[in-house]
Amino acid sequence: MDQLIEFAGNHLLLVTAFIVILALLTWNLIANPGGKGSVDASGATNMINRENALVIDVRPMADFNKGHIVDAMNIPMNGFKNQLGQLEKHKDRPIVVNCRSGNQSQAACKTLRDAGFEKVYNLRGGIMGWQAANLPVTRK
Repeated sequence: MDQLIEFAGNHLLLVTAFIVILALLTWNLIANPGGKGSVDASGATNMINRENALVIDVRPMADFNKGHIVDAMNIPMNGFKNQLGQLEKHKDRPIVVNCRSGNQSQAACKTLRDAGFEKVYNLRGGIMGWQAANLPVTRK
């Protein structure tokens, strides 16, 4: 025990970084247990193929036009709340939301859940994760 205290005293920056990382990981697990509300590229593919999930891409139109998931609907984040009306007819379908890396789409998922959508999933890693899994994108 004395050696542990001596190590902590001699490596204060390292121990502090370890505690901060541990706290952030714990917070992430508590805030999103088991990844509930998010799905990886493989899970999204299964939802699209088996459950007819709707894919919503919240990136700006210019980025969307450079490449997006096949049959994805583009609703940019800057006007997302104003466009919820066009999604009402899809309320019973699972919805997979993606952006570039998964951060903005998380906010869009919260907006959808607050509006009464129940089956809403954030694509972990966004379009970058999708492409890293070697899944197809289209420009059409």
